[in-house]
Amino acid sequence: MADKTGGRVLVVDDEAALLKTFRYCLEDDGHTVATAASGEQAMALIRSRVFDVCFLDLNLGDSNALELLPAIRIAAPWLRVVIVTAHSSVDTAVQAMRAGATDYLVKPCSPEQLRIAAATHLHARRLDLRLEELERETGRRSGGDAQLESRSPSMAALLDTARQVAESEASILVLGESGTGKGVIAKAIHRWSGRQAAPFVTINSPGLSAELFESELFGHRKGAFTGAIANSPGRVSQADGGTLFLDEIGEVPLALQPKLLRFLQDKQYESIGDPVTRQADVRLVAATNRDLNAMVRAGTFREDLLYRLDVIRIHLPPLRDRIEDLPQLAHGFLDEFIRIHRGRARGFSEAALAALAAHRWPGNIRELRNVVERASILCRGEQIEPRDLALGDAGGSAPATRSTQGLSLQALEREHILSVLGAAETLEVAAKTLGIDASTLYRKRKQYGI
Repeated sequence: MADKTGGRVLVVDDEAALLKTFRYCLEDDGHTVATAASGEQAMALIRSRVFDVCFLDLNLGDSNALELLPAIRIAAPWLRVVIVTAHSSVDTAVQAMRAGATDYLVKPCSPEQLRIAAATHLHARRLDLRLEELERETGRRSGGDAQLESRSPSMAALLDTARQVAESEASILVLGESGTGKGVIAKAIHRWSGRQAAPFVTINSPGLSAELFESELFGHRKGAFTGAIANSPGRVSQADGGTLFLDEIGEVPLALQPKLLRFLQDKQYESIGDPVTRQADVRLVAATNRDLNAMVRAGTFREDLLYRLDVIRIHLPPLRDRIEDLPQLAHGFLDEFIRIHRGRARGFSEAALAALAAHRWPGNIRELRNVVERASILCRGEQIEPRDLALGDAGGSAPATRSTQGLSLQALEREHILSVLGAAETLEVAAKTLGIDASTLYRKRKQYGI
């Protein structure tokens, strides 16, 4: 498997000897290096591939950095550009930094200076990616660590398999009922893989039209369609070098499936409104709670795409089949919500644990998380009791009612959505119960951090 710790570097200079020297030096440090001898060649590479750092000669034969920088900023706004200049042009290099470059090197620079500059800006690029990832999070911890340990023999074996296949480059299909933790496993596979230093990017399929999903996945150019008011690189570009998690793959529009299949086969794609063919080195993990084989028979999912996705299959069991893990999961979620809500509860009574064990958990781990969050807020003592769980009967029917006095409209809506999600078999069923479409439910979940 390729080493994913190095960066993707572009070197632009019209001196062939310098290009060769820079390339050898950077490749020795594990970076993937492309070279261009002109501004035209550089822009063609930038439009077709994703780079982390660009070393750009200030004075090229056909242009100079000041002329190229605006085009680079439009085509790849994330790219960290280091100007390479002679002593006499330092003032111009400073002007280039004001125009969007991030640093400059003075010729002749030593191999050590070049290595330090590449490492520094690659580290900064990764910090930017990590910040973007954190900003997409809800601001709450997922409690996922508890889900990656199990006393259930079958679940423990599954986790061992996930660790093993994480080291491969094969596509992985994660199956399981809604709420079983498919996203947690996908993130864990990324962390256990050789791509852990690169981005983990998630795209949710439900409710998106073919055009919007294609834009979300592959990006678009400004003006490509109504509402496209700026260029968007797309999630594939953001995930280059890392892992792309396609949640609810069964919801991908049939019209877009051939383009997704082509990307899986060739690692190539085009953004909407842009004819330039791009490349991205992405490892794909997909998940669904639907029967894809049945969808193939019904003509709503391509068989060849299923074969490409289903190289390695991981089938997560429902919570009712791993009840021995329930106390550990419940305590893990409670620890999380103690930090968030600063409630009084510090544990569960024996009666509360018995009530949890007797419940059917149609919403699986997601439902358990919601129940524990609600209980941590409602509990007035140091131990959560059965009355705080609001489980209703042990069969998993409607939760017990409680006073809603003092709750805001948003809080009421959030609690109602939590309740419906906990009882629904799928997100589609939950959306139908709530009287909204799947895309609206997705926005609500994102809004309330559910």
